[in-house]
Amino acid sequence: MIREIVTIDEEKCNGCGLCVPNCHEGALQMIDGKARLISELMCDGLGACLGHCPEGAITIEKREADEYDEIVVVKQIIPKGRNTLVAHLKHLKEHGETVFLKQAVSFLRTCANEIPFSVDAVIAEVHAGKVEPAGRHASGGCPSSKEVQFDPKNIRFAPEAGSAEIPSALRQWPVQMHLINPAGSAFIGTDLLLAADCVAFSLGNFHSKHLAGKSLVIACPKLDQGKEIYVEKIRRLIDEAKVNTITIMMMEVPCCGGLSQLVQMGAAQANRKVPVKEIIVSIKGEILEESWI
Repeated sequence: MIREIVTIDEEKCNGCGLCVPNCHEGALQMIDGKARLISELMCDGLGACLGHCPEGAITIEKREADEYDEIVVVKQIIPKGRNTLVAHLKHLKEHGETVFLKQAVSFLRTCANEIPFSVDAVIAEVHAGKVEPAGRHASGGCPSSKEVQFDPKNIRFAPEAGSAEIPSALRQWPVQMHLINPAGSAFIGTDLLLAADCVAFSLGNFHSKHLAGKSLVIACPKLDQGKEIYVEKIRRLIDEAKVNTITIMMMEVPCCGGLSQLVQMGAAQANRKVPVKEIIVSIKGEILEESWI
């Protein structure tokens, strides 16, 4: 059968990580300073990561290949090291691929004496759900769809919050990136807030503290289509609307990092220069980081 397979030239890869947030399937991760394809099974072969490798280290080969074989994949991963193997097995577990996970574990135990690291330790780490500290963009899009529940009994609102309407700070409509007109008067000379779709639902004080006094645009770097249009609109907002500043608000999940990349790409094509601030929001509604980029 003909398959499209992502190939990474590790000699060209400089470890910048720009490709990782653009792999919506989470098949790419930064491990040991290099981009690694940890799951051929999840790689859709669309090549969304290609345009985000400044070194040209990622290519897609279209060639005759056997159907997916977990044992073959594990054999190919083992020489890349323990960390890559752990990431691959965790990826299978997170996506519910229990059949392939059992095949991999069985093979590893059978060949444990030939593997240059502890197979038992690898399996224990995968089943314990341990996550190695690796930074926000270390993995692909998986965490954005991982189900998490919070305990509402710990949330306290001021008494007056239930008896009075809280005014909206929204200054214009529409707000979705595909729908806005960068030349519209609502954006001329304003401070622009570009927020990921989930941000406003996570932050209780989004309107009063972050949106007030700004024009708003929202986008999802993982699910939205036609993101090249977003880059052009950002350029026009800078050059034509002459926005004063841009504040990017995005969630802590790795795929959200694509929003910052879109802004940087648009800004790079613009003739004007504007200050850009990046704010990272946790899935529990906490501000984790603020920085000018």
